Amino acid sequence: MSTTTMTSGKPITALEGADFLNEKNKDLMAVARKYKAQYQSADPFPNIYFTDFFNPDVLDAILGEFPDLEKNGDFKYDTPNEIKLASKGERRFGPVAKAFVHFLNSEPFLMFLQELTGIEQTLLPDPYFEGGGFHQTKAGGFLKIHADFNKHRKTGLDRRLNVLVYLNKDWKDEYGGHFELWNREMTECKGKVPPLFNTMAMFSTTDFSYHGLPNPLTCPPGRSRKSLALYYFSNGRPAHEINAGLEDHTTLFVDRKGAEEDA
Repeated sequence: MSTTTMTSGKPITALEGADFLNEKNKDLMAVARKYKAQYQSADPFPNIYFTDFFNPDVLDAILGEFPDLEKNGDFKYDTPNEIKLASKGERRFGPVAKAFVHFLNSEPFLMFLQELTGIEQTLLPDPYFEGGGFHQTKAGGFLKIHADFNKHRKTGLDRRLNVLVYLNKDWKDEYGGHFELWNREMTECKGKVPPLFNTMAMFSTTDFSYHGLPNPLTCPPGRSRKSLALYYFSNGRPAHEINAGLEDHTTLFVDRKGAEEDA
């Protein structure tokens, strides 16, 4: 597929909001109203995932643009807590990815997120893509369970919401890489999301929203887990979401109780 024209023949520069969505999700506010109770009451913290949410042609094109994150200038994490790759800023986005993330940061999508999540403070996008953008995990890679950094490094705004769009076609269950959500006591995984193509997962971020992919990927050589991450912020947040004494922190890694791998 060309990176300048969709299969419909419409140029990327002419794409509008509804063009990025699956036909069944054209009315974003109706989707938000339908699922907001499910999202806001989810266990262990507000979360949801949708399958086939976006126009698959758009995600096909983004997958074709996915860069080589081993190159200089991107982020390569190789620590006891994480082994993964990530892009740096917007410079690694091709024309389709750039148009797509601009839609995800636009007023219609922000209004959808606001209605769905019930977050009272106004949600703001992140034009710097601090920690966001393209993410890639190869065989043997992982990301231990953690709570995210809570303040934007440049703006000082509070991190409130993560949106993850998965780009993995023909992904087999035995490859692993499921996104896991853990309870506050770190005794039980309460939910798993398979990283399948055109799945969008989202969850509210607090100092206690523990999540990750803690087990090393077992995908074959040449395969990897690919996603696009966007984070949303607000000016202020409820006090109950803050861990006392940790009002400004980086990623907080935590051990799974009873897990030998975390000992």
